[in-house]
Amino acid sequence: MSIRHGLLALLERGPRYGSQLRTEFESRTGSTWPLNVGQVYTTLSRLERDGMVAQGGEDAAGHALYAITDSGRTELRTWFEKPVDRTSPARDELAIKLAMAVGAPSVDIRDVIQSQRRHTVKAMQDYTRLKAQALVAVESGGARERDDVAWLLVLEQLIFQTEAEARWLDHCESRLIRLSATAANSGSGGDAPAPETAPRAEAATPAEAPKATGRQGTDASPPVAGAR
Repeated sequence: MSIRHGLLALLERGPRYGSQLRTEFESRTGSTWPLNVGQVYTTLSRLERDGMVAQGGEDAAGHALYAITDSGRTELRTWFEKPVDRTSPARDELAIKLAMAVGAPSVDIRDVIQSQRRHTVKAMQDYTRLKAQALVAVESGGARERDDVAWLLVLEQLIFQTEAEARWLDHCESRLIRLSATAANSGSGGDAPAPETAPRAEAATPAEAPKATGRQGTDASPPVAGAR
């Protein structure tokens, strides 16, 4: 998550002060990646050091305003034009957890998978309720329409992400069952995990999740995203 470029994008719309940037950043992303004021001002200091922003006076309340420079606009355009690099993916805690659970003598990997699946399906349902609320906000228009559309896009990305995670967990369970059966047939014993075939929890899809009708964040609090 590039806070640096996110702040530049907000400053392109006009001078802002630190707390204002924090509020607008969280409004645009639905507090999915919350910031504290210290992070904002630290990032602004670095951007100022690099010549991408400059302090431009104060507002009526005495807040120091920051404005984007030509160098900052060039950096922002480059960021928008350049694809996000996927060749060095960020560490994924769930993938690491399952990798470590394989063969761990004190861990039943079936329990790990089932527990995560329940959490993932719950998150998917919560995100879907928030998406329904965001759609209502977008369709009703209003002064916050730009932020509502941005929040809707973030929510849809989170829904696709949790759907993919649920499918991957199903795949992991099936893979382990096949490996266990192969090991049993060969009589190798070995360290292969030995999950038993069990009824699989049905992963709810966004279409099955209950729909809400109010403003977003009023009736659900997803495990990751902050309700607005």
